[in-house]
Amino acid sequence: MNTLIVKITKIIEPPMNTVFIRLTLIIQCLLVVTISPAQRRSDIEQELNYWIQKPELEHSSIGICLQDAGTGKILAQTNPQLSLVPGSILKLVTTATALEMLGPGFRFETKLATNGEIINGNLLGDLMIVGGGDPVLGSEYFEEYYLKYHFLDEWIDALKEKNIRSISGKILVDASIYESQTVPSTWIWEDLGNYYGAGISGLSVYDNMYRIHLSSPSEAGMPTKIKKIDPEIPNIYFDNQVLSSNINRDRAFVFGSPNSNKRIIRGTIPKGKADFVIKASMPNPSKLIKSQLEESLAKSGIKLNSRKEIKQVEPYLICGTSSPKLIDIIKVTNYESVNLFAEHLLKHLSFKKSGTGSTKEGVGIVKRFWKSKGINTEGFFMEDGSGLSRFNAITAKQVVQILNYMKNESKNSDLFFGSIPKVPNGTLYVFDPKNFPNGSLQAKSGSMTRVRCYAGLLKTTSNKDILFSVMLNNFSCSQSKAIDLIEEFLLDISKLSVSE
Repeated sequence: MNTLIVKITKIIEPPMNTVFIRLTLIIQCLLVVTISPAQRRSDIEQELNYWIQKPELEHSSIGICLQDAGTGKILAQTNPQLSLVPGSILKLVTTATALEMLGPGFRFETKLATNGEIINGNLLGDLMIVGGGDPVLGSEYFEEYYLKYHFLDEWIDALKEKNIRSISGKILVDASIYESQTVPSTWIWEDLGNYYGAGISGLSVYDNMYRIHLSSPSEAGMPTKIKKIDPEIPNIYFDNQVLSSNINRDRAFVFGSPNSNKRIIRGTIPKGKADFVIKASMPNPSKLIKSQLEESLAKSGIKLNSRKEIKQVEPYLICGTSSPKLIDIIKVTNYESVNLFAEHLLKHLSFKKSGTGSTKEGVGIVKRFWKSKGINTEGFFMEDGSGLSRFNAITAKQVVQILNYMKNESKNSDLFFGSIPKVPNGTLYVFDPKNFPNGSLQAKSGSMTRVRCYAGLLKTTSNKDILFSVMLNNFSCSQSKAIDLIEEFLLDISKLSVSE
């Protein structure tokens, strides 16, 4: 226990010569002052009050909540009613809800089916690809799972095992498990054509992303050329307005709406590049997977004939491709901050409830779920599952309350916190591991223009666990400076004592 002893150097004779007054003065002077738990807590409050006065944050909206994970006590917080734009820390809310409602072992399934009969090696019917909402089919984050033995080769082998040498019908794709609107209505135009703004389909593939390979001349300010795109997107058209630049980084943006094959590319790439790659969102993943299956059939020698008049039968399964476990998808979602995966999870919550995957219904399910856990959701405005929308808003306290539930009440606690990166992994590579050794800081980050947020678990040097949310909106300093300030704050908090 920390103590402060006040030492008497001189006693002044009191004006009233009484024993009582003399003893009272002596006791007051010899008082041993003990720092109470409340005073210890005020150290954290004082650090918070000091930090929010930083000149770089003068015009910022700030939301901070710190809670003792063991006792549940709020150690310090700013205005708990202040709703702020969370950026990608909203993924913690989405993934936590999906984990609780779907379960860690849940798997999505994509089906290859038919509505025809197989007679003498001829499939007298259509071949159907039925989407099951799998967000990671063919994903580069799961190459070993889907691409080492390519899922298309798996489908071809399944056809051959049934001795199918020709197909009299068509290839049909069914992505109706989710609504036809593939992007939330509040996403901005600037994001839609870029890889991080990919639309959500009931039949997604390859992260709904493709790469554009550009070459640039050695002189700045000159037009660039498109060399190739990978994978090839059927019937896509580019208006390439990208110029070469002395700036040695990617400043090119792709513009285009979902389901439209026209794309405009604006901005700059470094000059003198023979092969400079930018990533873009796929306009229609269902069309791509259909085209690739047609190519695979041709290469394998299975003929795809024009449709004849045939008697259709009840559709039945030829083969199914299951996804990795949900917890593995959630870990990538939180480590790599993949918007597409989070949006899939939100829609799938709606599908499991109503039979159709809807962003709006998914939002309602998330809010109702946390309200049922005793969390006041007033001031929680949710427009998507990933945090890409600037119309999202949540309080720092609500974020911490959700973390507290997952830490102390969920049976999936260890799995959930295992999905949140520790310094220097995932998006926490920007923090110095010397400041947070042995994984003492794990958090999800969230950022967009004038937004920088972190939420997670901080272990102090005295071995106490603190659940936290730090949210900055509309700061005037640079993103790198905002990161430095937050790192400094969390480091200082980690060194302070926390009361029992």
